[in-house]
Amino acid sequence: MPPDKAERPRDELGRPLPAGSPNRLAVDDLDGLSAAEANGIALAHFDAGRYFLAHEAWEAAWLESKGTASEALFKGLAQLGAGYTHAARGNAHGMRVLLERALDAIRAAPGPAWGIDLPALGSLVERDLDRVRNLPEGAPLPPPEPWPLPPASLRPPGHCLLPVPV
Repeated sequence: MPPDKAERPRDELGRPLPAGSPNRLAVDDLDGLSAAEANGIALAHFDAGRYFLAHEAWEAAWLESKGTASEALFKGLAQLGAGYTHAARGNAHGMRVLLERALDAIRAAPGPAWGIDLPALGSLVERDLDRVRNLPEGAPLPPPEPWPLPPASLRPPGHCLLPVPV
């Protein structure tokens, strides 16, 4: 992550704050991490409801996976984190656009992959998209039920969050 991005003060939902404001969000140092390490951090943040930080970590995994078979999936997962960040901010349009892009990437990937049950995740993203697709422009998001995905949907049963050293 570029130093200026990491040092920029942000609120709890990742929105930039004016220069000189106190930072209210600790952003991970993702420099030098492998795609697997960044993905593990992203999963932990996503499960804890820290969608902006999950987005940042999946973006780091995406950059580390450029030119590999996993590039499109990590780009889609970064969009997933950004989509739920928009949901947390109350932005239905941003949520819908980003989750539709994420869903395309999730459906295109063989699943499960990278410790994520992609078919189950795709079904739940589709469920959330169905709730916002027909909202009139500018309408508020419906209340959570839960909003967004339950963390258990991300990983197949018995999967360890971080790779076990061999």
